[in-house]
Amino acid sequence: MPATKWEKLADHIRSQIKAGELKPGDKLPSTAQLKAEHNVSDAVIRYAMHALRTEGLVQSVHGVGVFVAEGR
Repeated sequence: MPATKWEKLADHIRSQIKAGELKPGDKLPSTAQLKAEHNVSDAVIRYAMHALRTEGLVQSVHGVGVFVAEGR
């Protein structure tokens, strides 16, 4: 079964973190930037961010953004 859009987005960000392209403390692109770059909806981004938060890879700061978790 092919991966969903949110799984593909989560995989893309996960690979950037694991490759060191995104380092602990780095801010992820905004929702608007991710929507434009990946041609996805807000819901796709929410699901992807939820998956990455559950894995402990990112942390959300309300009103500020989503950051790569420290200790990664």
